[in-house]
Amino acid sequence: MSLFNARRAVVAALAAVAAFAAVNVSAQAADPLRAPCYPLIAQDPYFSVWSNTDQLAESWPVHWTGRVNALVSYVRIDDKPYRLMGRPTEFEKQAPALPQTDVAVRATNTTYSFEGAGVKITLRFTNPNLPDDLDVFSRPATYVTWTAVATDGKEHDVDVYFDATGELCVNEPNQEIVAKEFKTNALSVLGFATKEQPVLAKKGDDLRIDWGTFYVAADKADDDVEMGVYADKAARGSFVADGDLPDDDEVEKISFPRRADDEWPVLAVTFELDDVKANPVSKSLILAYDDEYSLVYLGEKVRPYWRRDGKDAPQMLDEANAQYAELMKRCEEFDANLWARAEKAAGEKYASLCSIAYPQSIAAHKLVQLKSGKLLLVSKENFSNGCAATVDILYPTAPLFIVYSNELLKATLAPALEYAKSGRWRFRFAPHDLGTYPLLNGQAYGGGERSEENQMPVEESANMIILADVIARTDGNADFANEYWNILSDWAEYLLDKGLDPENQLCTDDFAGHLAHNANLSVKAIVALAAFADLCEMNGKNVSAERFRMHAEDFAKEWVKLADAGDHYKLAFDRDDSWSQKYNLIWDKLLELKLFPASVAEKELAYYKSKTNKYGLPLDNRSDYTKLDWEVWTATLANDREGFDAVMNPVYEFVNATPNRVPLTDWYFTSTAKQRGFQARAVVGGVFIKMLEK
Repeated sequence: MSLFNARRAVVAALAAVAAFAAVNVSAQAADPLRAPCYPLIAQDPYFSVWSNTDQLAESWPVHWTGRVNALVSYVRIDDKPYRLMGRPTEFEKQAPALPQTDVAVRATNTTYSFEGAGVKITLRFTNPNLPDDLDVFSRPATYVTWTAVATDGKEHDVDVYFDATGELCVNEPNQEIVAKEFKTNALSVLGFATKEQPVLAKKGDDLRIDWGTFYVAADKADDDVEMGVYADKAARGSFVADGDLPDDDEVEKISFPRRADDEWPVLAVTFELDDVKANPVSKSLILAYDDEYSLVYLGEKVRPYWRRDGKDAPQMLDEANAQYAELMKRCEEFDANLWARAEKAAGEKYASLCSIAYPQSIAAHKLVQLKSGKLLLVSKENFSNGCAATVDILYPTAPLFIVYSNELLKATLAPALEYAKSGRWRFRFAPHDLGTYPLLNGQAYGGGERSEENQMPVEESANMIILADVIARTDGNADFANEYWNILSDWAEYLLDKGLDPENQLCTDDFAGHLAHNANLSVKAIVALAAFADLCEMNGKNVSAERFRMHAEDFAKEWVKLADAGDHYKLAFDRDDSWSQKYNLIWDKLLELKLFPASVAEKELAYYKSKTNKYGLPLDNRSDYTKLDWEVWTATLANDREGFDAVMNPVYEFVNATPNRVPLTDWYFTSTAKQRGFQARAVVGGVFIKMLEK
């Protein structure tokens, strides 16, 4: 059974499991893996907020870059204050942390549980990143829900406080902030924005958004809700002291430059959870960010997908509010289905890893639509160089979208293909990127679009061709590839010329430097030639199909000779004492290309056992660091769970043990579990590759 037939079959097979799991998924005792960092808001590269401690009340939430994006929540149970989220130290004694009993990370939900004073409270962050509904998928709205239930058989009064600081709308703390307030059909809304509004004025990696508006929205029909714009200490102190927001004469109106290191204006909300008894009582808020314009693509200023037909923020917020109940149910079902499918593939630790990876991978992308109607899903290289729509990022990320949305997979390839089609890209191999996020005006890497030095010709060309074939197999036709046939043909010809024995080139693991005769890169080129033969055959181009297939088969035979080092295969053909992970072999297996003998993967996996460290399998013999995504691809070469787990068990140990409390790094040391670099990157979507097996 091919991976694509298996994909269709497993959905039906897991339906009953998912229906049961939807009821129970959030009630599991403890997640089998500890998330290094917990997703709170996971929307896009700018609207991305995390908790980097196991206890939500131990630290300030942070943007994925590590800058504080403070969110705070208190409760008063029978007039006694407790802290749920954030760590405003001046109120620690008056409002101690309510004991946290659990935290569960699922694909679209992060749920914290607290218990004390006769009450259990859950605080849930829901990011409805549902890949089958692009309007919802692209909507920059996160739900925060508080639920309380009595645990002692008594009735309790529970008041809730929440605030968000102006940090969520600035890049630097000295930027002046303006407050907004309005009502929609259903909601009372507060907002923060920078006064300057430098829309798409800069590009780079370690940046936060400083245009558009951050919103907090609550049900305007709820008489218990109070909202306002205040100084942080005034608002928090007033609630801790008496359960109310400050009097009007304490309100700080409209315009705020930051005043001191620990003082910020806040959007503050209070409400009651009425008559808390044995049945749960819930209320929610919406946190949203309207960037108005998201990207520049080859000179065109592009709005986010949800704004493509002229929708504005009030309409978006009202839609999010109206769909709350429906989306909470759909998100529960999606999370349960993902968990069940992943657990069936490789156990509960693998399911936990996929659940941690999903929101991170999605939040490293932005969905937009060009005026031409072309859909683009643009990734950002978080803490690797800030490049946008990078081809060797979309390649490792692809398994997530292969599992869940072929349309979104196409949208990840479209930026580079449209760029090449425009005539701007003049080389006979694929580009590396489209620029530095959020300005996609031509390749930035390796000297840009006018320099052939420091490129990744074999890497990127093969990536695009392999995934074009995956798309075609899923669609059952080559229509998507045919839009760009001449371009893909040129890249295939380049691989015929240069792919078997690559010159001194960079590959996706460019941090290791240039390498000639790269055996793993050669595997990728060979697989890509067979994939292109497949595309030719779909189009009835039988002569071309035979030609490319013949070369792929001949190259594979030659590769076995060139790479052979006895009990394993080399890192580079001219380095007899070398070895490396051959993760690119996975597409020969999943696409059933039958290019390489099964003994190649078997020999490699057996050899890796002698090279595995406490926290993982090194990438190759040059260092003990590794790449998380490639480890999972290498593990998936195994034909049984025992072989898969032999590679993966140390990976799970890494996730649990890494001291770097950042959104999951994909580049770390296998001896210490310490981060080598990178964080919050899209490539963790690559862990879904195990689900593509039959």
